[in-house]
Amino acid sequence: MSLYARFAAAIDTVLDMLEAEGALPAGLNRANIAVEPPRDATHGDLATNAAMVLAKPAGTNPRALAALIQPKLAALPGVTAVEIAGPGFLNLRLDPEQWRDEMRAIFAAGADYGRSRQGAGVRVNVEYVSANPTGPMHMGHCRGAVVGDALASLLEYAGHAVTREYYVNDAGSQVETLGRSAHLRYREALGETVTIPEGLYPGDYLKPIGALLAAEYGNRYVGAAEAEWLPLFRARTVAAMMDMIRADLALLGIVHDIFSSEAQVQADGRVVAAIDKLRADGLIYEGVLEAPKGELPDDWEPVEMTLFRATQFGDDSDRPVRKADGAYTYFGNDMAYHAQKAETADLLVDIWGADHAGTVRRVQAAVRALTGGAVPLDVKLVQMVRLLRDGEPVKMSKRSGSFVTLADVVEEVGKDVVRFTMLTRRADAQMDFDFAKVVEASKDNPVFYVQYAHARIRSLGRKAVEAGIDVSAPADLGRLDAEELALVRLAAQFPRIVEAAAATREPHRIAFYLSDLAGAFHALWNRGNDDPERRFLLINDTETTLARLSLANAIGQIVRNGLAVMGVAAAEEMH
Repeated sequence: MSLYARFAAAIDTVLDMLEAEGALPAGLNRANIAVEPPRDATHGDLATNAAMVLAKPAGTNPRALAALIQPKLAALPGVTAVEIAGPGFLNLRLDPEQWRDEMRAIFAAGADYGRSRQGAGVRVNVEYVSANPTGPMHMGHCRGAVVGDALASLLEYAGHAVTREYYVNDAGSQVETLGRSAHLRYREALGETVTIPEGLYPGDYLKPIGALLAAEYGNRYVGAAEAEWLPLFRARTVAAMMDMIRADLALLGIVHDIFSSEAQVQADGRVVAAIDKLRADGLIYEGVLEAPKGELPDDWEPVEMTLFRATQFGDDSDRPVRKADGAYTYFGNDMAYHAQKAETADLLVDIWGADHAGTVRRVQAAVRALTGGAVPLDVKLVQMVRLLRDGEPVKMSKRSGSFVTLADVVEEVGKDVVRFTMLTRRADAQMDFDFAKVVEASKDNPVFYVQYAHARIRSLGRKAVEAGIDVSAPADLGRLDAEELALVRLAAQFPRIVEAAAATREPHRIAFYLSDLAGAFHALWNRGNDDPERRFLLINDTETTLARLSLANAIGQIVRNGLAVMGVAAAEEMH
């Protein structure tokens, strides 16, 4: 149990004591009580809002309740003082040995320091990427892929049972177009000169597929009617494209557990089943939607369709699930697919591009209706990435025909740089990815700064061994001063950062925290530039060196743990 968790449990015990004494009503909701570092480090080591949270339901004022809590907190082992601040916050000062003990806890837990049981095995389905299988992965997909994969790892680290899922959009007009495009490349492979008409996929990536089909079928389908070859070419091309997509994602270290097929969802009758369930619940009707607000499109006309009462579940309009011609809408398919996922999950998380923001409420409404609210759907929107080189937009890829491929970017800057960079901003904020800046050896580049911290720590260990220091000898942590223990205080926040990031489903918080931790470590390291006695490695003072080496190794462990959650390898050395 981490230091913050220990003191949260201790505060809980204090509140139990007050309840037993009759000073506090029983059964008050304590869910919003927090134990965190004070905003101003001079105010102490820990702060709690317990009195602020409980005062109103307890029928008292926060400072009066804080005065009851204060002496009991002050009596806790390791607490040297408790002060009431402002309207009723409680600031705790700890014996420095508490932070040394936390260093020992970091070493004892190792790679598991920060791992949590917060998720309690709750089953979470995280669906991400789900790009149409019509081309190789491009940088428009990259950010969502990294955010989704890092979120899945974060939730696992916080104790959830996670399934990573990819929804293959292998039904509809776009895969019909893909099959026709592959047929042209097939004819081209047989020696015909072809021109790719507008509306088909022009990229060179379809040439190898056309060649494979030509080698297998010869000229059998050159002059055949489309109905004879389209289903085959569509299926074979989708399969080949999914192999390409899996390979591209593997470059980022991304592997999904499940690939679900839209065509299979339809074939299994799940759309019909979902609509029938909603109809049985009185949530489906035949009707006409209101005209769009503003100027009407020329082709708009009121048409009776099968509608879902989405407005009963928070949407701003009822939504069509089947058109007048009997075909199911995209929403009808999505609704059935989410119902399928909900059968084996307690929580659904979708990672979508920001251009899908308009469909969030309707799908959430459908999930609430189909699951009775038992399985929530959280949608994380990911903004676009603008690719730059020295501040100028990057030209498109010849291979793709219209975009920069993910494979090209990973090949140039590396998996770890791509993954870390994609998490250096909130997912819903736009991002510039400048090829020059993301590999820049500068403190302004968080990828470099965090990796450099870990490489420095590894280098320190090697240099200590070269200097003849027995790095396996026990360290006297009592030699660490207040400034050094301040770094431990920051390191000790990692478990609570993990839980907060998992609770909000925001993996970028790990990157932000690691940047802060690396900055604090570099600042401590740089003391030695002005004062040689403040260096980590002191040849003539083995005891202090061992203590500072232990401090550095504790920071290194936190960096490795955080990077592992992000899917980034820690650098052993940097040149």
